[in-house]
Amino acid sequence: MKNLMFVGDGIDRTIITGKRSVKDGWTTFKSATFAVAGKGFIAKGMTFQNTAGAMKYQAVAMRSDSDMSVFYRCSFKGYQDTLYVHSQRQFYRECDIYGTVDFIFGDGVVVLQNCKIYVRKPMRNQKNTVTAQGRSDPNENTGISIHRSVIKAASDFRSSQGKIKTFLGRPWKRYSRTVFMRSNLGGLIAPAGWLKSNGNFALKTLYYGEYSNTGAGASTTGRVKWGGYHVMSSSMARKFTVEKFLAENSWIPASRVPFTSNL
Repeated sequence: MKNLMFVGDGIDRTIITGKRSVKDGWTTFKSATFAVAGKGFIAKGMTFQNTAGAMKYQAVAMRSDSDMSVFYRCSFKGYQDTLYVHSQRQFYRECDIYGTVDFIFGDGVVVLQNCKIYVRKPMRNQKNTVTAQGRSDPNENTGISIHRSVIKAASDFRSSQGKIKTFLGRPWKRYSRTVFMRSNLGGLIAPAGWLKSNGNFALKTLYYGEYSNTGAGASTTGRVKWGGYHVMSSSMARKFTVEKFLAENSWIPASRVPFTSNL
């Protein structure tokens, strides 16, 4: 169904919850507590969660395949693979996302703006990775753009963040593309910033970018030296704004959700 709108009473007041996981026999795709595919979906003021826990590995809270979908003041809670931005154009504004491993992942055209991203405590011997973008073709216009947001430790991770490394992302597919722009990166982010997925896989073909970030984890002096990593210029960063990346003029204003078009 197209143009559905779900309106809740606020984060953690209206909650859609489930606990499917890969360890319990579901595929990652079908583990989603909530999944939407119809064009023009809007959700406001609610929480989507998967309570399977870190020990159940992949367990999706939300999966979106809805083109021109908008999520406003929503929360997504899980551990590994929390938010599956599977495909199509998606906009997230003033949302909270919680997770551990690859917890914002998929191959949509996605902007997260003015969001709070909370890194939770993973299982023993795991490293936290905020994103795992899945672009497999260089001609795809997909990617994850995190703009004017905050990446910080969740309450259960604060005492452990110095012992467990946290990275901005790792390549799920060969042409993985993710950028962080004008965001506050907490001290939990490892100096290297980004993590290899499998040996030298995708290090020259991916596109990972950072632009004008702040915070204790924002310094780019110790970042990876991969061919696909970039400290972006303003002209390059503009390509990943709501205006350019999502072509917002054709659909976001109709949702009556606030947004910033440019950097």
